[in-house]
Amino acid sequence: MREYHRPIMLREVLDGLDLKKNGIYFDGTAGGGGHSYGILNAESTARLVATDKDGDAIAEAGNRLSPFAGRFSLHRTDFKNFEEVFAEAGIDRIDGYLLDLGISSHQIDDEERGFSYKNGNAALDMRMDRRSPLTAKDVVNGYPEEKLRQILREYGEEDYAASISRNIVKKRAEKPFETCRELEETVEESVPAKYRFNACARKTFQAIRIEVNGELNGLAECVTALTRRLNPNGRGCVITFHSLEDRIVKRVFRDLSTGCTCPKEFPVCVCGRKAEIELVGRKPLTAGEEEIKENSRSKSAKLRIVKKLPS
Repeated sequence: MREYHRPIMLREVLDGLDLKKNGIYFDGTAGGGGHSYGILNAESTARLVATDKDGDAIAEAGNRLSPFAGRFSLHRTDFKNFEEVFAEAGIDRIDGYLLDLGISSHQIDDEERGFSYKNGNAALDMRMDRRSPLTAKDVVNGYPEEKLRQILREYGEEDYAASISRNIVKKRAEKPFETCRELEETVEESVPAKYRFNACARKTFQAIRIEVNGELNGLAECVTALTRRLNPNGRGCVITFHSLEDRIVKRVFRDLSTGCTCPKEFPVCVCGRKAEIELVGRKPLTAGEEEIKENSRSKSAKLRIVKKLPS
């Protein structure tokens, strides 16, 4: 039986969180409950609050975490709504949080979800939350050419965004796009022949997925606010999988770890700025060779860890 979702860098995450007795932890991207299970299993007194937009993930996490009944609560919502979740759970401060910003293995592998260029005849969907009205089909068939080009460039960092968006608009005028294969074939026809291989549509699918799910919208504000909910010495862990989200997280952590910005010639600080966190490690952690061998999807993962400083 295929594992629902294999947690990335589980040991590194648990070490990074530096779990405390009676600590309260937030897993904002529960997935199948792998990281959440690791947290509750590693510290018998820990309490966990977890969120996920995907109903399948919530159901799987509920089953997986059942041995820890009474120590966790699951909420089907975007982690960016954590303030509402915390209020519902009756908590104010936390001792650690984890955001695993990647798409889950289950979502990629489930052909009905239409997340991957490998999904063939699956309908273009890509919604993490199936309650959301916007689908990939809506984006591909409804967005103006200029807007398609913009999201392919910004979210997919696609060099051939202009030709791909132009051909999408041309093809959909003849017949609306319905399946992943139709979109993949159009991308292949839009790039130079030497780049026509089985992964050339990856960037286009990534860009459309990010647009459908609003993955980058409000991410910086959320990470900032969530970090400020940490107790002193609490830890924040964020796993990213592509440069766009990693740059956002890196910038937030850099800003929060910056103290006085007064010119060096000033005898005393007049700006009053103090660092709120310290970075744990100079560089992000990456998966080891053994994990990459067992789970190729861990290859692009970066784990950034921070520690909350006393006020």
